[in-house]
Amino acid sequence: MGRLAGFGVERRRAGHTPEGVALFGYAPSPGLPAVVVLSSRSDPPPDRAAHPRVHAHYFLQLVYVEAGQCHLHVDCEAVELHTGDAVLIVPGAIMTNQIQRADEDTQLWTVLFRPDAVDPGAPEPLASWRSQSLLAPFARSTRGAHSFAVPVENRQQWVAHLTSLHTELRERRSGFVDAVRAHLVLLLTDLSRLTPDGPLDLVDWDPTLSAVFEFIEVRYREQISLKDVAAAVAQSSGHLATLMKDRTGRTVGEWITERRMREARRLLLDADLTIGDIAAQLGYGDPGYFTRRFHAEHQVSPTAWRHADR
Repeated sequence: MGRLAGFGVERRRAGHTPEGVALFGYAPSPGLPAVVVLSSRSDPPPDRAAHPRVHAHYFLQLVYVEAGQCHLHVDCEAVELHTGDAVLIVPGAIMTNQIQRADEDTQLWTVLFRPDAVDPGAPEPLASWRSQSLLAPFARSTRGAHSFAVPVENRQQWVAHLTSLHTELRERRSGFVDAVRAHLVLLLTDLSRLTPDGPLDLVDWDPTLSAVFEFIEVRYREQISLKDVAAAVAQSSGHLATLMKDRTGRTVGEWITERRMREARRLLLDADLTIGDIAAQLGYGDPGYFTRRFHAEHQVSPTAWRHADR
C-alpha cells in the first residue's frame, strides 16, 4: 500500500469497519518497533491517493502542534488545533481527509503506534488496547478524538520527546528499539499527567479493569448490563460499580454507552442502514430508546446527525 520512507514501515489496508469504511494499519519490518513519528519540518505529507477520503486507522494516533494551526475531521466532527494543542485519536475512529495545515509554517508532529509498541507482549487487535494503563488517556474520550492544550511549561519537554523518537527511528543506532520504546513511554507518561480529566492511577491499575474493557469491547453489541460484566470478571455488581466509578470516573453503563455511541456514529455513515438496523446492531431492542440515548449524548437525533453537513 506504500512504505513510509526512512521508517521501515509499510502502510497496509487491514480490512473494513463493520459499516464498510476502509481500515488501514502499519506493518513494521521484522525487528523494528511499531511506531511512526512524522515531522512536518522534514517528512513529506502522507500520500493522499493512498487513502480513501473517508477511512479509519488500526492504531493509536497522537497529533501535536508545535507552532501554527491545523484542522482535521474525526468521527464527522471538526477538530481545530493551535500552537500547543494535542489530539488523541483512538483505533477505529473515522478520518475524513488528511490533517490540513493552515500554512507551510505550521510545525506539526504525528505519532502513529500500535499497542505492542508500548508492551511487546500485548496482543495487537483493537480489542486489547483499552486494557493498557499507559493508554488510559486515549480511553477517556467519548468521541473518536480528544483534544486539549499542553501547558506552556511542558511544551519544550514534549518537543524533546518527539524529536528523540524521530531521531532514533531515522538513524537506527545500536539499541534504538529499546530507546524508541523508552521515549514513547516517557511521552505517554507525560500525557497521562496532563490529560484534563485526570489520569487513571497507573501505579494501582487493577487487572479487573482490563478484563472489563476487554469484555465490553467484545460484547458491546449485545444487550449487556453491569450484572453481565460483573459475572464475566468474577466480581459482585456492587463492588465492580464502585471500582469502576472510583478508578475511571465513569460507571460500567457509561462505558458501554460510550462504546456503542462511537460505533453508532460510524454506522450512521451507511445510508442503507435504518435507525432500527443500527439500534439492533448495538444491542438496543427498542429503536426509540436508542434514539433517546443518542440524543442525550449528542444533543441531536441519529437522523439529524446523519443528514447534518459534516
